[in-house]
Amino acid sequence: MLGRFIGLCVRLACWLLLLLAAAILLYRVVPVPSTLMLARWLTLRPVEREWVPLEQISPNLIRAVIAAEDQRFCSHRGVDWIELNAVLEDEDGPSRGASTLTMQTAKNVFLWPGRSYIRKGLEIPLALAIDFAWGKQRVIEVYLNVAEWGHGLFGAEAAAQRYFGKAVARLSPAEAARLAAALPNPLLRDPGKPSRVLQSAAARTQRRLGQLGSLGDCALPD
Repeated sequence: MLGRFIGLCVRLACWLLLLLAAAILLYRVVPVPSTLMLARWLTLRPVEREWVPLEQISPNLIRAVIAAEDQRFCSHRGVDWIELNAVLEDEDGPSRGASTLTMQTAKNVFLWPGRSYIRKGLEIPLALAIDFAWGKQRVIEVYLNVAEWGHGLFGAEAAAQRYFGKAVARLSPAEAARLAAALPNPLLRDPGKPSRVLQSAAARTQRRLGQLGSLGDCALPD
């Protein structure tokens, strides 16, 4: 009985890995939902999202998100080991996150919200896999189409339309910085009516953009 149970578990794990690999390959070319979006659809709650290709997303927003969330995005392979080691070696414990944009994309598309060491452990191999399978431009394209920017509001196009009344392709540098600065707490930060906290975070993002230089260009469309 024990041998049968172990065999069943192994077969189940193999099937799950095959399904995951198939999903990663499929998501290279089709519009991708997030697990939060799927949960809202399953519970009959509205979802506002319009998928747009990377070519229709303002370079101002692409660079602003990299500057705000993951300044080494173009130099790592999905996981920023330098930042991760710094967090783990913090004498006061892991008081901050070390999630790259790729890890956040893996979480949004394949995993669940909330904090746990199990989920973080799963993020790392998934991030390495999608960075290898998708490349930088596809990672950013998926991230900007599944990121949450409000209750039931997903993706940069829907966010740009709601907060600024324009297509995401037409965002100014200041507007892009406000959207990027809202990402750490999208349910409480309103880019259309920015609080002092959001204004300060957006200004910090714009300063980081000046420091970023060409290091964020790997995600820009060809």
